[in-house]
Amino acid sequence: MKFDIEYKTLESVAGPLLVVGKVGNAKYNEIVRIKLHNGEERLGQVLDTSDTKAIVQVFGPTDGINIDNTSVSFLGETFMVGVSEEMLGRVFDGQGRPRDGSGEIAYREKRDINGEPINPVSRVYPSDFIETGISAIDGLDTLVRGQKLPIFSSSGLPHNQLMAQITRQANVKNSSEEFAVVFAGIGVTYDDYSYFINEFKKTGALKRAVAFINLADDPSIERIITPRLALTTAEYLAYEKGMHVLVILTDMTNYAEALRELSSAREEVPGRRGYPGYMYTDLASLYERAGIVKGKKGSITQLDIVTMPSDDVTHPIPDLTGYITEGQIFLSRDLVNKGIYPAVQPLGSLSRLMNNGIGAGKTREDHKGVSDQLYGSYAKAQDAKNLSAIVGVEALSESDKRYLKFGDEFEKRFLGQGLYERRSIEETLELGWELLSMLPAEELTRIKKEYIEKYYKKETLHKAK
Repeated sequence: MKFDIEYKTLESVAGPLLVVGKVGNAKYNEIVRIKLHNGEERLGQVLDTSDTKAIVQVFGPTDGINIDNTSVSFLGETFMVGVSEEMLGRVFDGQGRPRDGSGEIAYREKRDINGEPINPVSRVYPSDFIETGISAIDGLDTLVRGQKLPIFSSSGLPHNQLMAQITRQANVKNSSEEFAVVFAGIGVTYDDYSYFINEFKKTGALKRAVAFINLADDPSIERIITPRLALTTAEYLAYEKGMHVLVILTDMTNYAEALRELSSAREEVPGRRGYPGYMYTDLASLYERAGIVKGKKGSITQLDIVTMPSDDVTHPIPDLTGYITEGQIFLSRDLVNKGIYPAVQPLGSLSRLMNNGIGAGKTREDHKGVSDQLYGSYAKAQDAKNLSAIVGVEALSESDKRYLKFGDEFEKRFLGQGLYERRSIEETLELGWELLSMLPAEELTRIKKEYIEKYYKKETLHKAK
């Protein structure tokens, strides 16, 4: 096949798909140029091939395409994206075209959006603390440089506000190296798009960010491309320019829905709830692009929003995501109903790499003990709350009443935080000690005695009584 040949052998148009006949050696994922009779050009991607046919997914509507006067050229390459440091501070659409009206960019080079897998031998184990400025994350479910950590949310919960706040505030603790954010909005509404961009501009966060936005009314095929554009850009900034890059992908549920739609169009045998059987592998191809590489100065850390359909954590999307990633942060509808933001539910959340990024020289020597004790004490507070619902508060023991009060204060003061409030890890740990000091020192069994002697605030217990 010669790349300058225009094939006028279009056999059929079915929804977003074209069937092109008499094509002998088209390649899977190959990009094609579709030329309409009026001179308009659109791009497409090869989804399936046989000895004589190619099935092409169109990037955009198929209006105006007919089998008699439409030509298709196979370009011999997969989807490529131009990359450059000039992309910082810019907003692009789901195909990598400027969306902000600021003109084209002089790209340094073009890269395949599918990237290249990181050799497992060359991976460096994540161990550096990333400070988000949010106590519920920094104190209890610490994010570590090079980690992939999803946020499990649901409709109506403040995941967009949380992501915008993390984008504004995140940095690598005790490091003067450059930090950048690459944001990918996948199938977002126009209201959400406006919110993110206005927040980034208002707070100055856009200066160090690159945003790729695929809107809800954009072609679904773009939802497959958008996160790959973001990750390819992140790899350039991290491994070529030495930056620490935080990649934010929202919403991965929209991505998986587009994957299911594409699979159905290809008439593939469906798996669980109609999703393709290869969805685990496909999601892993995105999540596993986070990490640190030996000999490279930069790194890629991922935060991914996954909205759970019907609040169901066993749904295939959050279920598979949990297997691939290194923990999860849950947002709680109960906390939202109490007026608490950012509504992170600590008892369901976990950062599997947390222990590698905390402690002396990274956060503080008492961090692990404080985190464990806060978890344990909040769990006891929940038990006391459940018991009070049965027997009444007056029937509780003094110890249970103390834990009940601790739980209320923990939710209001530690889990609750202002949308524009940034807390250092030191402030978070001091707040944790203030709350733990509401309890008798002898009940702090998860913290070393030397740290209790150093940080415990006896006057707080006296006030609590």
